[in-house]
Amino acid sequence: MTNPAQQTVVIADYDYGDVDIERAIIEAAGLRLVAAECKTEDDVIEAARDADAVIAQYATVGARAIGAFTRCRVIARYGTGVDIVDVDAATRHGILVTNVPNDWCQNEVADHAMALLLAAARKICSYDRATRAGTWQWQSGEPIHRMQGRTLGLLSFGAIAQSVAVRAIAFGMRVIANDPYLSAGDIAAHGASAVSFDELLEQADYLVIQAPLTKETHHRISEPELRHMKPTSILVNTARGPIVNDDALYRALSEGWIAGAGLDDIEEEPAKQRDWKPANPLFGLDNVVITPHAAYYSEEAIRTVRDFAAQEVVRVLTGQAPHSPVNAAQLAVIQSRQSA
Repeated sequence: MTNPAQQTVVIADYDYGDVDIERAIIEAAGLRLVAAECKTEDDVIEAARDADAVIAQYATVGARAIGAFTRCRVIARYGTGVDIVDVDAATRHGILVTNVPNDWCQNEVADHAMALLLAAARKICSYDRATRAGTWQWQSGEPIHRMQGRTLGLLSFGAIAQSVAVRAIAFGMRVIANDPYLSAGDIAAHGASAVSFDELLEQADYLVIQAPLTKETHHRISEPELRHMKPTSILVNTARGPIVNDDALYRALSEGWIAGAGLDDIEEEPAKQRDWKPANPLFGLDNVVITPHAAYYSEEAIRTVRDFAAQEVVRVLTGQAPHSPVNAAQLAVIQSRQSA
C-alpha cells in the first residue's frame, strides 16, 4: 500500500529500456518512483501534477505544466541542456531546476562530432553504399579534399567544443570559434582563434555547431547563413536540431550551396514525438549523414547521467544542496525579497 505521506518522483519520459538505476537510488532514500512515457505537456501534467519531483529526458516541462504542479520542488534534467524546461516559470513557482554537468558526455559528443565530420568529408557512407551495390572504385566518392590545413569553425566554444578543437588540431586543422560569452584570450588559450559570426561562416571549411538551444540560437543557421558559407564546406550539428532550419539546409545540400552535412538531430526532434515517421526530405539526400541524437551515448555516459539525475532529486527532497543547480541563484533572490 502506498504511503500518502511518501514523497513521489515522476520520471516524465526515458528511452533507457528500464528505470532500474533510478529506482534503486530513489527507493533507497524512502521515496516513491513512478515512470511515465510523456510526449506532450498534457501528458506531463497528467503524470506529474502531484509529484514532489520530476525527471525529464525529452518531454517538455513548460510553463503550463509547471503552473499545474501542486507540490513539485525540483525538476531534474537527464542531460546538460535545459531547453525542455521553462526555467523562468520554475523559478517563479519556487521550483529548483537541476542538470548534469556536461563532462558526463564531453568526450562522447566530441568524438561523435569528429566521426560525423570524417564520414561526410571522406564520403564514407557513399563509398559503403557503392561497394555494397557492386561498385569498387575510389571515384565513387569524388571529390574528396585533404583535411589537413583546412579550417574548422566552432559555433559556441564551451567544454565540448573545446574538446572538438583538440581533436581537430590533432588532424592538422586550423580552428576558429565564435562565442559571444568568451573573450578572445579565453578562446586562444584552447588553441583556437576568435572570429565574428560572419567570419566564422566565411572562413570555415567545416562548421561544427555546439551551441545550446535558446530563443537566440533557434534557426541560427538558415538560408542567409548557408548561402554565406563556402560551396565546399561541411556543416556538422551535434547540438540541438532546431538550431538549423531543415528546409533551408535541404535546399543548400540539394542545390550545392554547401557540400555536405553531418547531423545528430533534425529539426522536428523525433524523440519528442509519438508515432514519428521519417518524412524529412533530408533523409533522401546522399550528401548528409544523420544519427538519432546519439552523440552523447556510451554505456558509461548513460550510467552517469541516470545516476546523477536521480541523486540530484534525492538530495533536494532530503534537504541537501544539489550539486548542479540551474536556477539556485535566482531562487535565492526571490526568497530574500519575500523574507525582507
